[in-house]
Amino acid sequence: MNQYVNLTVENGVGTIEFFHPKSNSLPSDLLKQLTKSITMAGEREDIRVIILKSGGNRTFCAGASFDELIEIKDIDTGKAFFLGFANVINAARKCSKFIIGRVQGKAVGGGVGLASSADYCFATEYASVKLSELAIGIGPFVVGPSIERKIGLSAFSQLTINATGWQTAQWAKEKGLFAEVYDSAEEMDAAIQILAEKLASSNPKSMQGLKKIMWEGTDHWDKLLKERAEISGERVLSEFTRKTIEKLSNT
Repeated sequence: MNQYVNLTVENGVGTIEFFHPKSNSLPSDLLKQLTKSITMAGEREDIRVIILKSGGNRTFCAGASFDELIEIKDIDTGKAFFLGFANVINAARKCSKFIIGRVQGKAVGGGVGLASSADYCFATEYASVKLSELAIGIGPFVVGPSIERKIGLSAFSQLTINATGWQTAQWAKEKGLFAEVYDSAEEMDAAIQILAEKLASSNPKSMQGLKKIMWEGTDHWDKLLKERAEISGERVLSEFTRKTIEKLSNT
């Protein structure tokens, strides 16, 4: 199956679903489509609330596309790639609608960043999380502010430093990344539907005002995440990172 980003609308609920055959990894074109879809959903009057989800069963998002990372040869190209993640996070931040995250399985790197950009995140017990960036020589510079905002500096530091270790969905719930964790996707989807329907019938102005309050103190993120993208774009060119990505790509 080919990669895609779809936006569907039913009864005031806009659902954005993305998919990539390689564990829902995120190449530049998919990041651009996600940014466009989130922005569009935020502007449409027939959408009151947004559900953000991925296709497949046990992997929510594997983060940056290694296929694209290995092809980066200069800082400008590297910066442009990581700006894709910055743009998705900023689109979610600026979106006037609440975004409900649906995390059915593992989230790595940028996938954790994507989950953190949701305003209310559901998960299954299979939704372990890992920030693997340091292990490949980069660091979660771009997604860091969004994750830290959600789980705090201490938990973010734990994820960042232990870059090869998985943390459970329950750990992520305790730290605030996930609001609710369920035994199965079916139970999770039923709970998501209930909340989405409630929000779709709520006062749009009130929800818009609350979202603005929830994201207070992030107005500088356009500049900040652009600067962070430049750092990542430089780090990805290091010999350590290139050798590590090549090794992982061949396993």
